[in-house]
Amino acid sequence: MPSPRNDTPDATPPLSVILAYAPVALLALLALAALTGYSWAVPVARVWAAAIFLFLAGVARGLSFFTVPGPQVSQLIIMMGRFGCGLLALVLSPQWAFPILVAGYASVLVYDPHAARHGEAPRFFAGLRPPQIGIALAGLLALSAVALARS
Repeated sequence: MPSPRNDTPDATPPLSVILAYAPVALLALLALAALTGYSWAVPVARVWAAAIFLFLAGVARGLSFFTVPGPQVSQLIIMMGRFGCGLLALVLSPQWAFPILVAGYASVLVYDPHAARHGEAPRFFAGLRPPQIGIALAGLLALSAVALARS
């Protein structure tokens, strides 16, 4: 079991707030565009959401390098799962990609706060991830509905 990370702040650093919320805010805006009839928004949002998720796979792997006593099996499984979901979302049709992304982002909502409380991620992830991923999930659920309606 990793030791708790005392080298990270409890509060989210200001730059991290911007870098965390801007990408998911764009995802929510793309969902709004799709809901109001802009057909280009669905494929753009699929690629954007997958790109964010592939980035989150890299974040999981990067964090594993800083875990004492070393990478945990759970971190490697999370990284591979996120990477796989991101790749699937890029190659599948939107009606299949968005449900996979919803499941993947929901796993971030569950795993990352737990990892933050148990020393596998920065402590501020415990407070950052629920609202951040909540925004992403709201957009993805709307996009999933639009994609299913159009199929």
